[in-house]
Order: sequence, then structure tokens, then C-alpha cells
Amino acid sequence: MENQKLSVVEKVGFGAGDMAVNVMVAALFYFMSFFYTDIYGLDPVDMGILFLVARFVDAFTDPLMGVITDKVKTRWGQFRHWFLFLSVPYGISIVLLFTTPDFDYNMKLVWAYLTYLFATLMFTGVAIPYISYIGVLTADPKERLSANGYRMFFAKIANVIIVFSVPLLASMWGGGDIAHGYKLAMILVSTCGVALFLFCFFTTRERITHEPQTESILTQFKVLIKNDQWLLLCAACVLGTLGYAIRGSVAMYYAKYYLGAPDLAGTFTSAGIAASIVSMVASTWITQRYCKLKLFRWSQIAVLFISLIMFFAVQPGDIWLAFVLYIILSFVVDLHAPVFWSAIAEAVDYGEIKDGVRASGLSFGGISFCQKAGGGLAGLAGGLLLAFFDYQPNIEQSQFTMTGLALMLTIIPGVFHAILGFVLFKYKITDNYYTDMVKNQRLPE
Repeated sequence: MENQKLSVVEKVGFGAGDMAVNVMVAALFYFMSFFYTDIYGLDPVDMGILFLVARFVDAFTDPLMGVITDKVKTRWGQFRHWFLFLSVPYGISIVLLFTTPDFDYNMKLVWAYLTYLFATLMFTGVAIPYISYIGVLTADPKERLSANGYRMFFAKIANVIIVFSVPLLASMWGGGDIAHGYKLAMILVSTCGVALFLFCFFTTRERITHEPQTESILTQFKVLIKNDQWLLLCAACVLGTLGYAIRGSVAMYYAKYYLGAPDLAGTFTSAGIAASIVSMVASTWITQRYCKLKLFRWSQIAVLFISLIMFFAVQPGDIWLAFVLYIILSFVVDLHAPVFWSAIAEAVDYGEIKDGVRASGLSFGGISFCQKAGGGLAGLAGGLLLAFFDYQPNIEQSQFTMTGLALMLTIIPGVFHAILGFVLFKYKITDNYYTDMVKNQRLPE
């Protein structure tokens, strides 16, 4: 049997792939709402509807891409070749997403739909093969957890660099045209994203080979919805992304208006992401000594309590206290991340042993859709909440609006994380359970 241990270089290469993926993630989670309302000029409600429409498209494209990855193999394997083929179109889509044409409002809305849908399609094309990739890199659950620790660490590094640098570069390079500055900044980061995908392609390889699925999509789907552990991860993905995306999308608004520090908006947001980097390292260390599922559950429940403290303790203009509590909050939020992404491959193996059908591509495509669905619902909720709280861009906000921004950063997402924590009490695939299951090719009692 081939050695399942991964070298440091391979783990770094695997992490580089997630850095590339997170060029788009950073754009969608941290910049898109702010860019669309305060720079591009979209109405918050129109923006929210756009985000929701894109998720309806994903309902078809994500599972389809999952099935394609199951059936299409090349000399490089099952997943790796997509990084080579789609990296350049992916980079181009990011640049188009941040291109602001000189159109009237209706045509700008059309342009936003076209570029946003194209970008999400390209994201699907690279993200589903990437999140599926861990399942063929190694069969060792501890190596998978370690590789995902590298992956999440490098993903957060990418987020910090992008969220911190793009607003600064946009201001420096845009001169009096901040929209043009954003385009130039995103040309730089998208080029880096393409290079990182190519680095991932050349430094990693697929160790595990699965036979192409001959079952129809309908058959795979029927089997998949009987996989109770996968369904729990889907629910966790939607709930976690809702909380994560609502908090991330409003962070720049919160810093600009609630804290009264527009020049620190990028710094405030990236400080939270930097805390998440430390969290990735801490999670890997903790899970070597403590049950990974207990960490998953209780860290998410703790998020709500920290959110309540931040909401009531931080008053408008309390910059330093806000920074401290936001860093703590961001650290605790992401303690679960390496565990979650490792669990998906284990849930796929669980489904295969339980029902005799390996719906791998559809499983990962479904998880990707759940992540995007959570982001889309968060985008819609964010747009509607901004409208409800009477937000108007680039003016002094009312006390009602300021309170709304604070709620959107703290308690509202905190509730979603707490529900996620309680849902995961139904999840049962521990390391011992998984090892026993794979060894005996049956579900443990």
C-alpha cells in the first residue's frame, strides 16, 4: 500500500490552492457588499437579490460540477487538472467583478449580474475539485486533518493580505477614482491567485484512485440524502456560513461608521482574519489532545456569548476595545474549520460503507452549494438588514443604523453559530469511529 504520509512541501502546495480559492472568497465575503453599495453604487436590496439569484444558479452548477469531477479523469488524476485548465479564466473573472463601467444604473445592474454570475461559475469550476482533493491526497485521517490545518492557515494568510492591502492599494493607485483603484488592486491579487493554483498543481499528487461512478445522478442523489452525517455537515455549512458571511460583510461598515475609523476599516477586518490564522494552528494542537467534535460544538456555542459581550461592551468610537473583542471572537469562530473540512471526506466514506455507493463528487458539490447558499442567504439578509436599519452610504449614520451595524457584527451571526454548535451534537464520526469503520468496512455499533 502506498505511503499515506504527506511531505511538508505537498502540504504547503495544498495550502497554496486554498490561498488561490480565497482570492474569490475574500472578495465575496469582505469586499463585495461594501464595494457594491459604497463604490459601485448599487441599492442594498438590489445587491441582496443579486446574491440570492446567484445561489439559485449554483443549485444546478455545483452538483453538476461534482458529477463531472466524478466522471472525468486525465493523466493527472481526478481533480488536479482543473487547477491547470481553469486558473486563468478564474483570474479574469475576478478582475471583471471589480470593473466599474460608465453605464446608467440599469446597465450597471446588468453588468453586475453578468460578472457576478460568471465569477461564481468560475469559482465553482475550481473550488469543487479543490475541496474534493483532500479525499485523494491521503487516506490517513490525521494526515487529512494536518493538511487541512495547512490549508486553512494559508487561506487565512491570503485573506489577511488581501483584506488589508486591497483598500490601501485601491486608494493609492486610484487617485481620485477609487473604483479604478480597486480594479488595479484586484488585477494584482488575481494574478497571484493564478500562480498559486499552478503551484498547487505542480507540487501535489493524487494517491488514491476511485472507480468512476456509473450510477445516475438520481441514484447518487437518493443515496446521498440517506447519508445522515453528510446532511448534518450540510446544515452546519449553511449555518456557519450565514454567521461568518454576515459578520464578514459588515465589518468594514462597522469600522467606518460605528467606530468612526474609515482609515482602519481594512485593518479592523484583517485583524479578525489574523486571529483566525492563530486559530488554525491552535485547532491542530488542541485536536491532538482533545476530541475534535467537542471542540467543533462548544467553540461555536461560545461565539454567541462572546458576541453578546462585544455588543453590550463596545460603544461607538471604542476602537481598541472593539479590536480586542473582535480578535477574540474571530479566534474562537475558526477553531472548528480544520475539523469541518476533514469531516467531509470522512462522511463520504461513511456513506459508501453505509449504502454501497460512493457519491463523492455530488457530496462535495453539495457541500460547496451549501457554502454558497449560506453566503447567498447572508448576502440577501445583509442587504435587507442594511435597508431595514436605514443605511445610506457615505453619510453620517443615525443611532438606529449604528445599533443595526453592531447587531449585524455580533449577536445576529452569533445566533447562527450557536445553533450550529447544537446541531453538531448529532454528528458521531470521531477518529476512533472512522478507523473502526474503515478497518471493518461496516458501521460501528
